[in-house]
Amino acid sequence: MTRIDRYLARLIFVPLVATLALAAMLLLLDKMLRLFDFVVSAGGPVNVVWRMLANMIPEYLGLGIPIGLMMGVLLAFRKLALSSELDVLRGVGMGYGRLLRVPYLYALALMAVNVWIVGFVAPHAEYSYQNLRFELRSGALGASINVGEFTQLGSRMTLRVERSEGEGHVLHNVFVRAEARDGRTLAVTADHGSFLATEDQDTIILRLTNGRLVHDAPDYREPRVLSFRSHDLPIDLPAIDAFRSRGGGIDELTLPELLRAAAAPESGERLRLAAEANFHFRMAEVMMMLLVPLLALALAVPPKRSSSGLGIFLSLVFVVTYHKINQYAENMGALGRLDPAVAIWVPFALVAALIFWMYRTLAHKPGGQPIGALERAFDKAGRLVGRVLQRPRPRSASASA
Repeated sequence: MTRIDRYLARLIFVPLVATLALAAMLLLLDKMLRLFDFVVSAGGPVNVVWRMLANMIPEYLGLGIPIGLMMGVLLAFRKLALSSELDVLRGVGMGYGRLLRVPYLYALALMAVNVWIVGFVAPHAEYSYQNLRFELRSGALGASINVGEFTQLGSRMTLRVERSEGEGHVLHNVFVRAEARDGRTLAVTADHGSFLATEDQDTIILRLTNGRLVHDAPDYREPRVLSFRSHDLPIDLPAIDAFRSRGGGIDELTLPELLRAAAAPESGERLRLAAEANFHFRMAEVMMMLLVPLLALALAVPPKRSSSGLGIFLSLVFVVTYHKINQYAENMGALGRLDPAVAIWVPFALVAALIFWMYRTLAHKPGGQPIGALERAFDKAGRLVGRVLQRPRPRSASASA
């Protein structure tokens, strides 16, 4: 690797990593707010949010890696173009094809990483995420007890706590009412209480102190009342169904599993189409990374005597729009309205043809600018807005008089 290659590699590395980190953080922040609402409404512990976010990272990296590669290559070549270093490099005989050697080294390395993520890591992370959602809804992670509200512990026990301390370890002013299947009822009030674990994972102990107990049954002439200094009340935890095995959703299947599901005759027509469409979707997203360096270069070089940043804006719009088109094509293929291969790869071929035309216009046509018309329109619109903002205001009648 020559000194110029090392210099270009450093120029690409910093914006690539920064963009990748920024994109992942923005996507995670947007998801984090919704997860907090979901976890709080489900009554689960707040720390499970971080576990759920960790399982979302592979999915977001699948989109963040192409964007990071795009911005890394684009900003590196844009810096070379604005500082006239690109003209010097081309003047000494280094064409665009030679300068793309380092970007394609990045692209191939990140492509391998992306295949590993979307093909094997993301499916297992998606399954773990759905498992956490199931455990939250079923109460397997432990339901929180809202202070001042009646909380159902199973179907036959109600608990109310006025105040808690030590992150829920010490309860104050506790009320408990339990009902047995034979009609017996138990109502307890106590000054303090705490939960204790037992050897049986399906049972916990609620230890109450300084309280009163009212026991009633159908054969009792009148309820029995007693005061106590300490009383242990066993609580049977409700039975929780085991979570389903992995593969309940197409997103939870790895690439080899998708191929087997698409080829297996016993899968059913609907599952076969969904598996085939999802396989083509993932492969098209990965193959798009081979076109990213060409697109980034075509959008990075502004016209002479111009420092317009239109190419940066268009690059982000291009990548996100193509991703959404792929998602729509996957849905059409999964529903059987289009052949999955046709729905995915025809848009890919059209996008590839457009990118190759843009690169050819820049690299092989003297003075060629693939987005020159948009640049001129953007420049005219900017000058028009500037004249409108700088237009002097008419003087008032009193001032003219």
